[in-house]
Amino acid sequence: MADVMNIQRHVRLGSNAGQSMTRRDGLLKVTGQAPYAADNRPAGMLHAVTATAGIARGRVAHLDTGAAMAHPGVVKVYTPANRPPLAVHPDTKIHGFAWRTEALQDDTVRYAGQPIAVVVAETLEAATEGARLLNPRYEAEAPRIGLDGNNPYSPETVSIGRPPSLEAGDMDAARAGAARHLETVVETAAQYHNALEPHAIVAQWFGDRLEIDTPNQAIGLAKQSFATYLGIEPSQILIRSPFLGGGFGSKAILFGAQLLAVIVAKDLDRPVKLALRRDQMFGPVGHRPATRQTLRLDLDEHGHIAALDHHTLAVASSFDDFIESASNASHSVYATAAMRTTHSAVRTDTGTPGPMRAPGEAPGSAALEVAVDEAAYALGMDPLAFRLRNYAETDPSTGMAFSSKALRECYAQAADLFGWNDRPLEPRTMRQGRLLKGWGMGTAQFPCPMFQAAAHATLRADGSAVVETSAADMGQGAWTALAQIAADGLGIDVDRLEFRSGHSDLPDAGVAGGSGHTATAGTALFNAGADTVRQLADLATNDPASPLFGSGNAGVTARGGRLYRNDDDSRSEAYEDILARAGLDLVRGEGKGAREGDAQRAMFSHGGVFAEVLVDPDLGQIRVSRLVGAFAAGRIVNPQLARSQLLGGMIWGVGFALHEEAIHDARTGRFTNNDLAGYHIPVNADIPMIEALTVHEDDPFVNTLGIKGVGELGVTGTVGAIANAVWHATGVRPRRFPIHPETLI
Repeated sequence: MADVMNIQRHVRLGSNAGQSMTRRDGLLKVTGQAPYAADNRPAGMLHAVTATAGIARGRVAHLDTGAAMAHPGVVKVYTPANRPPLAVHPDTKIHGFAWRTEALQDDTVRYAGQPIAVVVAETLEAATEGARLLNPRYEAEAPRIGLDGNNPYSPETVSIGRPPSLEAGDMDAARAGAARHLETVVETAAQYHNALEPHAIVAQWFGDRLEIDTPNQAIGLAKQSFATYLGIEPSQILIRSPFLGGGFGSKAILFGAQLLAVIVAKDLDRPVKLALRRDQMFGPVGHRPATRQTLRLDLDEHGHIAALDHHTLAVASSFDDFIESASNASHSVYATAAMRTTHSAVRTDTGTPGPMRAPGEAPGSAALEVAVDEAAYALGMDPLAFRLRNYAETDPSTGMAFSSKALRECYAQAADLFGWNDRPLEPRTMRQGRLLKGWGMGTAQFPCPMFQAAAHATLRADGSAVVETSAADMGQGAWTALAQIAADGLGIDVDRLEFRSGHSDLPDAGVAGGSGHTATAGTALFNAGADTVRQLADLATNDPASPLFGSGNAGVTARGGRLYRNDDDSRSEAYEDILARAGLDLVRGEGKGAREGDAQRAMFSHGGVFAEVLVDPDLGQIRVSRLVGAFAAGRIVNPQLARSQLLGGMIWGVGFALHEEAIHDARTGRFTNNDLAGYHIPVNADIPMIEALTVHEDDPFVNTLGIKGVGELGVTGTVGAIANAVWHATGVRPRRFPIHPETLI
C-alpha cells in the first residue's frame, strides 16, 4: 500500500490538472453532433405522449379511449385498466434515491400534471392528438396548495435520509444571557427545473435485453431501479446517457413516464420514444418546494451570536416525503454558543419535491443571510465586520475542525475588487441618477460530499491510454476535468487519453450531484491510473534490462509518459518500451473513489459574494448591476470550467432572488405559469457585470486529490447578497423570494 501511495503522491503533481483546458466535447456541441437522448431514432420507432391531469386532487372518472384509438396513426392507449404489470408497485421506495411515482397504478389524481394515460402512435403528432381526444372527466376534490391551511407534521428525515433536527449547546442559557433578540421570517417560492433539455427516453427491447437512451445523473442507480421495477437482472439493461442538456438534480431520479415508456416498448415489441413538453416538466420530475423559515438570533453585548434557532416549514407532496433541509444551512457558517435547527412540513397536492441545485442550502442560506444582515444593522455594524466577528474557526454544529477554510481570504479579495470599503452604513443613501443604489453581501458555503465510484484505466502498447467510468456531463465540463485528472493519474498528457463514459456497462461513477462528482469519479479515475503505473513500475524495476532495474516501486516517478528514477533523473524509460520488452499490449488498472472512514473534519467550500442593485423608486423595478464573488474550493482542476460553474451558480442566485416562482391557481391547483413565458429566469440583459474569483486553498483532508465542489457553491451566497443590497438601496427588508417590485413601493 505504501508503494501505491508513493506513486500517487508523485503523479498528483502532473501538468494536466490545474490547466484551463477547453471542453473536449465543445466541438461536438457547437456543430450539432453531440447525441442527446431524444435524437435517437431506431427503425420502427413509435412515439408516446402522456395525457396529464387537469385537476390536482380526485380521480379520473372517464377517458374516451375509443376516440383516441380512432385517430389515424394511434397504435394503443394505455390506462390503469390495461397497463402492463410491473414487478413491484410504483410507490415502492427501492433505495434512498427513489421516489414514489406515477405509472398508471390506479385512477387517483395526486397533483395537476400527473400522467393519467399514455397514447402511442406512429408519429408524434398522432400521439399528441390522441392524448387530446381522451377528454378526461374527473371527480374532483378541493386541492391543498401552499404553506397555509394544512396541519404541519414532523418528518422522520429531511432531504435524503438526514436527521430533521439538531441541537448543540444550551439554548435556554444562551438566550437568557443575551443582550438583544431578533426574529426574522423569510419565505421562498416553489421553483421548477427548466433545463434546456427536457426529460426524454428511447426504450428498445432485444428479447429480454433492454436498451435505454435517457439523460441521467446517476446511471448506476437508474439501472438498479429499472431492474427492480421490471423484475429483471441489471445485467440485462444498458443505459446510454452520453450528453445531458442540464440536470440540476432532476435527472438523478427515475420518474413514472420513463417506466411507462419501457413497459410499453416491451408490450408492443417496438422501440418507443417519450419526450416531455416544457409544461410537463412542472410536476412529475421534482422541484424546489416553497418554504417559510423563522430565524431567531440572540446577540451578546459585544455583537457575538449567542444562540441561533432556525426552523423551516416546507411543502411536501401528499404521497411522499422529500423535505427541503433549509434549516441545515445554518449548521456550520457562523460561530455560536448554542444552536437549534428544526423542520416541519405540510402535505399538498403537488408533485414530490426533490433535489434542485443547492438543495436545502440555497433557500436556507438566503434566509440566514437576511437574518445576519438584519442583526448587523441592529448593532450598527458593517455587514462584513459583523460576519468576521462571528467567523467560525471550528464547525459550530459538531465542534470539529474544518478540513480547510479560506473564507477570510474570499471576503478580502471580493470586497477589495468590489470596493466595499466605500459603502455607507445607512440605507437609501446612494443613488445613480434617479435610481436608488444599494450594496449587499452574503456568505457562500456548500458541503463536500463523496459518493461511491469505480473506474478502469488501460495503458496501450503505444503509450496512449483509455479510461472508463460512467460519469455524467450535464454541461459543466465533467468529461474534460475528469480526463485531466485521469491523465495525471497515468502520468501522460491528456491529448494521449481516450475518455469513455456515458453508458451503464462501464464502471459506476456514482451520482453526478451534490457538487461531489469531480471529487468522487476523479478519485476513482486517478486511482485506476495510479494502479496502472504501479504495475508498469513493477515490470520495469524488476527487469534487469531496464535502466530502472532495482529502483523498487517507490523509487520511481511517472510523468510525460515515462518513469523516472527518483535519485537519478537521467535514468528513465518510456512506457511503450517497458511494455514492449515485457511482451504486453496493455496494462490495466482499477480504482475506487469514496471517502474512507468517518469524517473527522467538517468539509465545506466557501465564498463571499458582493452585490450592487439599482432600484427604480417609483416602479420598484430591481436590476442587479454588479456581482463579485470569491470562492475557495480546494484544488481547482480546470480554472476555466470552475469559473463557468461559479458564474452559473451566481446567475442562478439572481433568478432565485428576483425571478423564479411557480404559481398555482388556488381553486384548481393547476399551474398558471408552466412555461418559459410565465416562469421567469434570468437572461443576458439581467446580468450586466459579474465576476468570480477563485482563492488558492490546499485541503489535505477532504480527499487524496484535495478537490472540493463548485457547482452549487455560487448559488448560496448570491441570493442573500442581492436581498441585502435591495434593503440597502430602499430601506425595505425583503421577506420573500422572489422579491416583488410592489413590496418596495
